Order: sequence, then C-alpha cells, then structure tokens
Amino acid sequence: TILVDFGRVSFGNLLLSAPAGAAGTITVHFGEALKNGRVDRSPPGTVRYAKTTLTLRAGERLLAAPPPDERNTRQPALVDRSNPPKNFDPSAPPAVLTPSDWGVILPFRWVEIEGWPGELRPAQVTRQSAYASTWNDEASRFVCSDETLNRIWELCRYSIKATTFAGVYVDGDRERIPYEADAYLNQLSHYATDPDIQMARDTYDHLMRHPTWPTEWASHMVFMAHADWWHTGDKAWIASRFEELKMKLLLDRVGPDGLIMSDERHLKKGDLVDWPMGERDGYVFTRVNTVANAFYLRALELMIELGVALGKDAEVADYTRRLQTGRAAFHSVLFNASSGLYRDGVGTDHSSLHANLFALAFNLVPEEHASSVMAWLRTRGMDCSVYVAQYYMEVLFQRGAASRALDLVLAPGDRSWRHMLDSGTTITWEAWDQKYKPNQ
Repeated sequence: TILVDFGRVSFGNLLLSAPAGAAGTITVHFGEALKNGRVDRSPPGTVRYAKTTLTLRAGERLLAAPPPDERNTRQPALVDRSNPPKNFDPSAPPAVLTPSDWGVILPFRWVEIEGWPGELRPAQVTRQSAYASTWNDEASRFVCSDETLNRIWELCRYSIKATTFAGVYVDGDRERIPYEADAYLNQLSHYATDPDIQMARDTYDHLMRHPTWPTEWASHMVFMAHADWWHTGDKAWIASRFEELKMKLLLDRVGPDGLIMSDERHLKKGDLVDWPMGERDGYVFTRVNTVANAFYLRALELMIELGVALGKDAEVADYTRRLQTGRAAFHSVLFNASSGLYRDGVGTDHSSLHANLFALAFNLVPEEHASSVMAWLRTRGMDCSVYVAQYYMEVLFQRGAASRALDLVLAPGDRSWRHMLDSGTTITWEAWDQKYKPNQ
C-alpha cells in the first residue's frame, strides 16, 4: 500500500499512468483526514472518504474517481414523487453539478493505492484540482511580522481558491448548494484575494432562483448587490436586479411600530441569529427579534444607497421613512437603559453578544451609548460562530479595537483561526471545531 500526500486538500480526482507490463486491479482510497498515519476510512460527520477500484492497462492513463455521492448531487425536480426517498424535501434547492466529463470530484489530501505494480513514481500520479480558471495566484499578498498571521492569511486565501470548484459559492461538499450569508462572506474574501467579479454575480443570480430558508439570509442578498456596486461601480448590473431585490426586504413582516414581526413559523424555523444553535450565546427568541430587525434595517439602509445611485426617488423616500421609523423603535423598545445593552427581543431582558454586536455593526446604536456597548463587547471572547465572527471582527477593527480583534484571531484554545491552523486543516472550517458542528 502506497500513501500519497498532496500537501493540501483540494476538490478533484486522480489521473494514473499505468507502467509498462501492468495488469490486474488496484484500489484507491481518497481521504480528507488522516488517522494513525493512514487515510481515515471512518471520518466524522461529512468529512470525506471514498474508494474506487480500477483495472490497469499497460501504458494507459486512467481516471481514478469514486461514484457520485447522493448527498451532494440531489436534484429534487427529477425525483419520482410517487416513490420519494426517505426525508425527501421537494422545496430543497438542487445541488450544483459539475461537468460530467470531469468525472466525480471530492475534497481530498491523501490517497492510498493498493496493488500498484512496483514503485509508484511522481510522474505516474496527478491530482486534477478543480477551481476557477480565472484564478490569479499573484493577485494578492500579505506579509507581517507575525508568522502565524501570515499562515492564517494564506489558509484563508487558499480556502477561497479551493472552493471555487463549482462555479458558484457552495457549502463545501456537504450539499453543494449556495447559502446567502455564506455567499456574501465568500464574495468579500474573493474580492480581497482575486480580481474575478463574475462568480459572486453568478451566485447571486443562482440564489435568486433557489433561495434558502433563514430570515436573515434574505437581507444578505441586498448585502451582495451592494457589495458588487461598491466594488465595481457598475450601476447597470444593479439596475436590472433592483425590482426583484425589493422582495428581500421582508416588508410583509413589518408591524405598526416599523419593526418586523416573527410568527410561530419564523420562531420554529426561520429566525436564525447564528448557526449552529450552540453558538447563540443563550439568545432568547421573541416575536420582535433584535438580530432579525438589525438585518432588516441594514438592508433598508443599503437599498436607499442603491436607490439613490439609480435615481429611484419614490423608493428612496419610502425606505428612508421606514428606516427612520424602524431605527427609533429599535432603540426605544430593545435598549435596556439599566444595563446599557440591547435585549435579544421584546419580552426578555437577556442581552447576548449577537444583539449588541449587530446593533453596533449596522449603525443602530446612538453615539451616546456606543462606547458603553463597545466596552462590553471588548470583554467578550469568541462567543459566536465563524459566520458571525466576520461582523465581530469588522466592528472591532472599525471602532478602535484592532488589538482585541487580533487577539481573538490568534487566541489559544479551540475558538480561533489559530486553532484551525494548529489542527492541520488546509481549508477553513465552517465551525471552530468538529465538536461544535459534527456535519461541518
């Protein structure tokens, strides 16, 4: 058995060149994880392992790839509705399929090859890695005096490159579907590492056709459109999408006080705050949800900017009125004067990291209270997920707490990018550690 290490995980498959005189079969094991010096054949959650068997023919090049995985190739529209598979969800977005002539691709770093005749030479085994053909490795660079930060930056840069394999931003290899918030964060990092703008646009258009379910994810579509305009200055692209974007404002949920309301359906599955659930800092869900409203009001603010750029005077006037009413109500009913913090919602006095973080991030805290909310945030650790950490880092850097932000990036323990690096991953994780989200 021969173990091959490609150094980093990428999404792809293998080309093998059989030596002269070769015959018989070989077995190839693909692994995203290693255990006791061998490919982990029973990895946790959705960490990938697969195998395939091939018949060698002397002098021929063979594609080594496993069979398709039903978890990330689902096409609900093609399912026989009279005999659906177990747990079939007809409303689930379809998986993004890669071209059939590629063969199946999967994320792997290691392969074990059993039965290879003689020595395996490097020229006989090639990993075909899938990523955007427009990718420019020379487009971005970061160097500082802290070598760990340099390595973290490279981990993050490579993560963006490696996960462009589907042509749109997908959730890695679990479902291979885009999610709105994930896509927005990918978009920002892609802009920071590579000149391409088309993948973010293609992902936006895909999500307009195939939206997902969380309340706050609708707002992220406005965020994506606004980020494109700020990055490119291209009003034509926004203009053709502005009307459709209006439905992402959730105006049908706005109550008489100007804040959006959550019914039982939203409370059961809709309002997200953070994911996985264990990352919510004890958040108490109520019918007037602070985080959901912070996203609603921020989306209104960005739509006003887009409307001004496009000359949409009627919409700008309407959204400005809604924003002013909503901001006043947000502070009036959600700010707890005795603690100097924002509640999680109307009807509770619990104040989570999230309620206060998003209030600050989205310019909803009056200046006379901003310093006290910020002082409280600086005392907190990484009490949120990798997703919310994007906004946490932005707030800390923008409000004069850069050293605190760097401390959190480099923190010991298992809730930092340093931990990902120290754990040996070569693509950033969805959660801080496997124990926090078993199917990351």
